[in-house]
Amino acid sequence: MSTFPQPAADTDRTGTGSAHRATPGARRAALLAGVALLSLLTACGNGTPQGSPKTLPGTAGPASGGTSTSTSTTAGSSEAADPAASAPSGKTGTGTGTGTGSGSASASAGSAAGGGRCHTSELRASVGRNDPGAGQENFPIVLTNTSKRACTVRGYPGAAFVDASGKQLGPDPRRSSGTPTTIVLAPGHSAWSGLTFSNPEISGANTATPTALIVTPPDERDPLTVTWTQGKVPVSGNASSVFLTVVRPGSAP
Repeated sequence: MSTFPQPAADTDRTGTGSAHRATPGARRAALLAGVALLSLLTACGNGTPQGSPKTLPGTAGPASGGTSTSTSTTAGSSEAADPAASAPSGKTGTGTGTGTGSGSASASAGSAAGGGRCHTSELRASVGRNDPGAGQENFPIVLTNTSKRACTVRGYPGAAFVDASGKQLGPDPRRSSGTPTTIVLAPGHSAWSGLTFSNPEISGANTATPTALIVTPPDERDPLTVTWTQGKVPVSGNASSVFLTVVRPGSAP
């Protein structure tokens, strides 16, 4: 039998060992507690207190708490691209006005001037009697207001001679110099534009006999068709140009 002392570990496992055997464990526990306390104190000294506002990248103000400032929408964003989003409440952004000033101002001006422009659907076109002079043929193109409202015409109409198949004969008419004025047409009233050209028998221009004259009212796109019964017109060659004047009140010079 060995006479060496038994290992103190057996005594430690029972919890009845001597005090000097427990000292290393106590010291380790105290050391760990000190480290934990030091970490806590460091965190409290350097960290932001819990609940304080944090400013995040890209925001205009604190993420929470405090007073945030308003931000403007960047041009090109979805909000800016949507006309309705930028329109005042109760209005849409789909207006297409081409004039100057606000829509309400334009509407007021139109009302004062006779209810706005005459549209093709509100007009009838006709060709008046020839009034020749000095080798010229002069025909009034008459536009009559067939609607129940007053409307306005201003400037030059469009015109083109066509054959039975609808093919244009000759170039577009040219515009004579003149100062456009706004003409108010009450229902049933008319305005006229002069259609003039040199007599082909005198000028020697090449001619054709149109079936119809296509007339487009000023500032409109849809045309009106008038049967042409006035004989040959110049379409090419010497002195073949056809001219139009600005519209004037009435149905004839």
